[in-house]
Amino acid sequence: MTRPRKLLLFSSAALLVLACAACGGQPSATGGNTDADSKAASATTAVKPETTATTATSAPGAPSANIVRASAEALEIRAGGAAEASVRLEIDEGYHVNANPPTHSYLIPTELSVAAEEGISPGKPVYPPALSKKFAFDPQMLAVYEGAVFIKLPLRAEAVARKGSRTLSAKVRVQPCDDSACYPPRTIETSIPVNVK
Repeated sequence: MTRPRKLLLFSSAALLVLACAACGGQPSATGGNTDADSKAASATTAVKPETTATTATSAPGAPSANIVRASAEALEIRAGGAAEASVRLEIDEGYHVNANPPTHSYLIPTELSVAAEEGISPGKPVYPPALSKKFAFDPQMLAVYEGAVFIKLPLRAEAVARKGSRTLSAKVRVQPCDDSACYPPRTIETSIPVNVK
């Protein structure tokens, strides 16, 4: 074989080797991936199925902040006596909140908390009876509140409590849900006007 032909054959073989090496990192014509591509695809697949309540609130159609409202009427209590406050929750139509206690331990219950104030001590809240309803996102019937419900709160005034008006700060923690999903919990603030006589 002549020298020019040997050189041409060697050059062609070298080009073929380089071309194959360059193609090695690309997906094959049949759609296959390299190891690096497979790992990246697996990582993407692992993240995709995860959805959080935070994602739900950023989606169109997530409930507004005031779909659950709380209020309380003024009441009188005698120094050294007891009375019962009533905190009203109003839940927009099409939504519900988890009852207290909730059906599942992982669900966030509706919960009223009130701090003591100037000689008035709150007792343990008494939650209303729950509705038992079926929703698309859970195979089991759930204990919920809908519409208008009242949470009763026993109050006791010390015998030496200062007479006159004051306000108890109240917070209600709820997790609103609709027929297909639950949203992040929120805390609603209200006040209970109290007059000590």
